[in-house]
Amino acid sequence: MPKILFLTLHRKDRSPGQRFRHEQYLGFLESRGFEITYSPMLNASQDKIFYGAGKALSKIGVGVSAVLKRVKDVLRANRFDYIFIYRDAFFFGTFFEWLFKKSKAKLIFDFDDSIWLQDENPNQSFYQKLKNPEKTGKIISYCDLAIAGNEYLANYARKHTKNIVIIPTTIDLKDYEKVTVKKQELGVCIGWSGSFSTIKHFESALEPLKKIKEKYGDRIYFKVIGDGNYRNEDLNIQGLTWKSETEVSDLCEIDIGIMPLPNDDWSKGKCGLKGLQYMALEIPTIMSPVGVNSDIIQDGENGFLASTNNEWIEKISLLIEDESLRKRIGVAGRKTVEKDYSVEANKDKWLKAFQF
Repeated sequence: MPKILFLTLHRKDRSPGQRFRHEQYLGFLESRGFEITYSPMLNASQDKIFYGAGKALSKIGVGVSAVLKRVKDVLRANRFDYIFIYRDAFFFGTFFEWLFKKSKAKLIFDFDDSIWLQDENPNQSFYQKLKNPEKTGKIISYCDLAIAGNEYLANYARKHTKNIVIIPTTIDLKDYEKVTVKKQELGVCIGWSGSFSTIKHFESALEPLKKIKEKYGDRIYFKVIGDGNYRNEDLNIQGLTWKSETEVSDLCEIDIGIMPLPNDDWSKGKCGLKGLQYMALEIPTIMSPVGVNSDIIQDGENGFLASTNNEWIEKISLLIEDESLRKRIGVAGRKTVEKDYSVEANKDKWLKAFQF
């Protein structure tokens, strides 16, 4: 029975990247005869310390605990046939990846963002200075296989290895069935899902959203999922905290899903997760044409692409005013996910990644 050691930052069902990259394939791999060991660096209490403000001594304690966990993993590395590294094995440096390379296990690296670039978080400024995101290339060079979430990421990986496979971020459609929910307000709901670190992307669309509010008044309302502390008085938004157990029902209140992004190198590496979640639930979706979004969306067929403020206003307006268009675009969006971005469509790619 081949054995896989998964090295991650977060525990299961905590990180969207982990959930929609590999966690939803763990049961499938086990059904194909693999024995899986999962080794996250942070538990629930450490997570709060690490991502919270202040508490420097407590954060040092979290770091010491993480070192001990990875030392344990190094000592048992030869028991495994494969060691799977999601993004990196440790907060900073490449020392642990170098040690894992010396084991008999084959190393597999997976990433779904432009993690060789710096993405700012004020609560982690010291940690980010230590992390040195440019280490990503060295980690890839240590590994026997790199799995990239899209072509942009694969092009970066090709600078450091020849062994690359592209597997998109995917949705398990068994868990993403549209349900009827009681709407909080009357009218068409325009919604966004993300986190406290990506709320800036939602705010990049505030100008056209305010115009939409002026245009349609009480016929529409807005919903933000992922940052419970977020407030916007102009749009009457009180953010909703993300919860695993209510994720699908929270999304199903949305009538029009939006995914605005800046056209920068960090965003080009993103794998379209927000949009795919909307589309899987037959929510008509509007995305910025950045990176893989332009591959996912065929404008006017299975969703819409919008670059300028005027385009955002125009395409949101089309969907507000035409319920049948919302239905048609939503159905086409789910078919796209089913064909190209579902677990069922990609499970054999993951199986093959652990059979070289």
